[in-house]
Amino acid sequence: MTASASEPAHILVVDDDTRLRDLLQRYLSEQGFRVTTAVDAADARAKLASFAFDLLVLDIMMPGETGLEMTQTLRRESSVPILLLTAMNETEDRIAGFESGADDYLPKPFEPRELVLRVNAILRRVPTAPPKTSSAITFGEFSFDLDREELTRAGIYVRLTTAETSLLKALARHAGEPITRQVLSDESQVSGNARTIDVQVTRLRRKIESDPKFPRYLQTVRGTGYVLMTD
Repeated sequence: MTASASEPAHILVVDDDTRLRDLLQRYLSEQGFRVTTAVDAADARAKLASFAFDLLVLDIMMPGETGLEMTQTLRRESSVPILLLTAMNETEDRIAGFESGADDYLPKPFEPRELVLRVNAILRRVPTAPPKTSSAITFGEFSFDLDREELTRAGIYVRLTTAETSLLKALARHAGEPITRQVLSDESQVSGNARTIDVQVTRLRRKIESDPKFPRYLQTVRGTGYVLMTD
């Protein structure tokens, strides 16, 4: 059912029928999926531009761009699995759905349980993507993303100044390794002498240490400089 071992599959349900759309959102959510809805193809495209989905449940008969037309377009730019829903159940209709690039086809009316079985079957056929290498380092409740240059504490954003951010990034690049004040100055946007680095370290400690006078993470290395201790 899931796209990974830790996160539920994210499904985009696209249907202009408000009652059915809400029913599917509620039922799929109860089955453990993460569900986003869209009222038509234009709305779906806006959602696709903002989120990564593991599967689309797409109604064929919609005003404007139909589900078949959207499927054909998506197949030229995306491999996201698509399950088509339709009130049409002729053989030619099913063939048209598969020819457009759909992974499966479910005629209306249908049992919600059958939808879940088909969704799970599709997701099992999708190759599991290799885990992404994280650019974040953690220390205690804190996590610092080097690519985004963002510090969070228990998931909550911690505001840093430009100097504090560049200093923490330099320390993070050498996590667990003592780094001199001169190297910190060269690799960060904290220009000046050793005293300038010491001042910025003190300010940074106030934001990441429960007791800045007895630091646990940003430690002083006598005769060298500083070291960021991570988990």
